[in-house]
Amino acid sequence: MTFAELANPGILTQPVYEPGKPIETVARELGLDPAGIIKLASNENPHGPSPKALAAAQRALQEAHLYPDGGYYALREKLAQKHGLGMNQFIIGDGSNELLELLGHAFLSPGKECVMHASAFVVYKLVALMFGAKPVEVPLGPGLKQDTSALLAAITPNTRLVFLASPANPTGVVNTAEEIAALIRALPPHVILVMDEAYIEFLENPPDLRPFIAEGRKVIGLRTFSKIYGLASLRVGYGYAAPELIAIVQRARQPFNVNAIASAAAVAALDDEEFVTRCRRENIAGLAQLASGFQALGLESVPGHGNFQLVKVGDGVAVFDALQRRGVITRPVKGYGLPEWLRVTVGTPAQNERLLAELKSALQR
Repeated sequence: MTFAELANPGILTQPVYEPGKPIETVARELGLDPAGIIKLASNENPHGPSPKALAAAQRALQEAHLYPDGGYYALREKLAQKHGLGMNQFIIGDGSNELLELLGHAFLSPGKECVMHASAFVVYKLVALMFGAKPVEVPLGPGLKQDTSALLAAITPNTRLVFLASPANPTGVVNTAEEIAALIRALPPHVILVMDEAYIEFLENPPDLRPFIAEGRKVIGLRTFSKIYGLASLRVGYGYAAPELIAIVQRARQPFNVNAIASAAAVAALDDEEFVTRCRRENIAGLAQLASGFQALGLESVPGHGNFQLVKVGDGVAVFDALQRRGVITRPVKGYGLPEWLRVTVGTPAQNERLLAELKSALQR
């Protein structure tokens, strides 16, 4: 028998997530100097990692021969202090991506459904398919807005999870606190809302899920240290919810799923408020710089609230390719049903300026 014949049938048709290409790969494939390439594709922090996190990671490396604390006591303690919740209300993951998968382990199976918007972060759909569940996609509204009433209308007795990101990836749109509150209060008792808050630290006045958790509402918030804290390569994130929900998801978590260096860096990053404030301020200025630049080029863009901007360029894949050959890596979003658009990460002012100049040249070919 072949390996394919031995494999579980679902794995053979499981879609594969394709991340943005690293600078080194683009340089090798196109014969470019890596030093001249800028990557504005993966929503990484152009200001690097939190200095406090970097120092903590370097200290933790001295004990790299030891296994990490499998319960992540220090990180959960710091999160509990920061958010005013109990330590038993947090779960630590290998990025928030792993937490999406753990929720699938806990609540999805053949015959079950999960609801999300079309063009939502593709991992929601991948998780559903991985566990044999049905991903139900509802259309976006005008301006690529996320219609929460459409999510509610798509719920059936088989629905177990509803996914909502705010700010959303790849569109960058947000839902108001009032919209999120109305959605949570309207959910039937057999459905859990998964709020993907990967980009929430970029908001100056973000919605707060904690009152709903205290009320006993079925909601879990997922966050990551990959974005504003600048720890993308370390892969660490967390979820917060009612203790009962966290205890169930913990059963699916593998031991030592986050390494000790990442955990130590995350603890320190939570104390680096100065860095977070500076990155948020710089990001707001960067969004304005890109929006102004796109407007000057006569291009439509979606007002972004994360650390990226969606811009309509015509043939997104062709413009992506032209930019990449000029040493600027962006992200085409054809796979999200948005073939005319590119997603561009906010870079430094100089990187943003170069992107706009190269984009102008690419469009004039």
